[in-house]
Amino acid sequence: MRFGNPKHGETGVILVKLGMVRSARNVARKARLQRFHSLVSRVVRELPADVRQLIDNVAIVVEEEPLPEHFEDNDADDGDELFGLYQGIPRTDRGTSYSLVTPDRIIIFAGPLERACGSRREFEDQIRITVLHELGHHLGFDEAGLDVIGLS
Repeated sequence: MRFGNPKHGETGVILVKLGMVRSARNVARKARLQRFHSLVSRVVRELPADVRQLIDNVAIVVEEEPLPEHFEDNDADDGDELFGLYQGIPRTDRGTSYSLVTPDRIIIFAGPLERACGSRREFEDQIRITVLHELGHHLGFDEAGLDVIGLS
């Protein structure tokens, strides 16, 4: 690989530069998602102990953007931003035969939350509301119930 003027057909210098740009973007993206994940984790850590004890067999994950099937699962309208999604069996619907099942999933979507919020404070508040909203579904609240308690 040459680092001077490449001869005809040599692209080593360009590939190295592209690789460095991709690596830098990947590192920045990972760091951003890590910061986002730490904000989500803080919301859960700050829940009262009795509420944390109610959270059972659920994984909270952070993803960049929702996929098309996430909108289908949620009955969202075209053009809606999806901040979070609960996938699973709410605690109130679990019977005595509930065992050996994969964990429920709460997915928090970083991209839509970042685009919707104008300030750091608004961003952190909306992450908190979104995590609590999806945990509410895990605990058995429907949309109307979440609206009543201010988590819509």
